[in-house]
Amino acid sequence: MRDRLFKLWLDQNCDCIQGADLLHFAPERGLAALIRPIARSYISADLAVGRADRQIDIENMAFGDCSFDVVLCSHVLEHVDDARALNEIHRVLRPNGFALIMLPLIEGWARTYENPRFVKPDERALHFGQLDHLRFYGRDVRERIRRASFALSEFTAEGPDVAKYGLLAGEKLFIARRE
Repeated sequence: MRDRLFKLWLDQNCDCIQGADLLHFAPERGLAALIRPIARSYISADLAVGRADRQIDIENMAFGDCSFDVVLCSHVLEHVDDARALNEIHRVLRPNGFALIMLPLIEGWARTYENPRFVKPDERALHFGQLDHLRFYGRDVRERIRRASFALSEFTAEGPDVAKYGLLAGEKLFIARRE
């Protein structure tokens, strides 16, 4: 389902990806198939060995400053130290480059729910919905992204597009631009 919201955004913003140098974390095959043909360069990245073109830690990337026009980060930040990851994403983006960020968001919660004491997989599954999640994001996720020096906008499917693309009502794609 994650690739559907991105597909809707891409249908309306294809020119933002066309000719871009793009880094894609935790790549989904569907998204990669949409992006690879139109980007100038495409690198898929994952911490796990063999799941992407390159094994890369999003919290400590082995790329120089200003290496990419676009970073796609779909359902990754809830697994890592998000402050470090966002700072690294900002660092590797070129001026006016942007990150496309999707994550589990509960708009009804003002604050992100996290607790570093929960380290066992069963505790994380109970509190955060998955064995390897560290948090559920609340509305304050916007401030977390802005703290990494990003200008932030949002893309939300509305009206008939929700049904047409089989989306969750209110699902968000955050566009974090390096100025």
